[in-house]
Amino acid sequence: MKILVCISKVPDTTTKISFTDNDTKFNEDKVQFIVNPYDEWYALVRGLELKEAQGGSVSILSVGGADYDPIIRKALAIGADDAIRINAEPKDAYYTASQIAAFAKDKGYDLILFGKETIDYNGAQVGGMVAELLDLPYVSIASKLEVSDGLARVERDVQAGKEVLEGKLPLVISCAKGMAEQRIPNMRGIMAARTKPLKVEEAAEVEALVGIEKYSLPPAKGDVKLIDPENAEELIDLLHNEAKVI
Repeated sequence: MKILVCISKVPDTTTKISFTDNDTKFNEDKVQFIVNPYDEWYALVRGLELKEAQGGSVSILSVGGADYDPIIRKALAIGADDAIRINAEPKDAYYTASQIAAFAKDKGYDLILFGKETIDYNGAQVGGMVAELLDLPYVSIASKLEVSDGLARVERDVQAGKEVLEGKLPLVISCAKGMAEQRIPNMRGIMAARTKPLKVEEAAEVEALVGIEKYSLPPAKGDVKLIDPENAEELIDLLHNEAKVI
């Protein structure tokens, strides 16, 4: 089985967020970047599990500059066989999806896996766009994936239950919690990652459809009012007349 796992570079969740250039750019100074957790914990690890059970290969693909190489090497340390970096700034979801699709269209991948979204922009757009550009079936927010004899069985969490889907390979799938368990790279994997192939491809000619106009932080949290648990009437009055939620 030939599997492609697409990964993104995102700020660590403990990062203090700020902006530069009149709030039009994210300030990367002193920021620790990591592999997007949904890509790493669920898409990559499930891809590796399928490879280990059935044979084949797992390749990493990322769209970004040379600063992406350290997070790509981490993905290789977890167990991927090789990696490709499209040498371009990921300008928007359509631009990124177009770069991935242009590379993958003639490579014969059985599965193209994504995390359900990135933790910085939470757009959840790229996987679906790649599927459309490649004219492939797409299942989003999958929590389980089994493959047998060219047929994928996919489970999704839906309101008040589960949804089970079946489809023939090739497929594009975005992966959510439940798909796999996080793996920690061991020393052998870290050492092996240094010599695994990381190929750099030049970007396809694609125009981004949208651009960033301005960033802003959410408003600061206000003061907290503490209400005596015996004073339900005061709480109800505040919720009704001040907060206006009831």
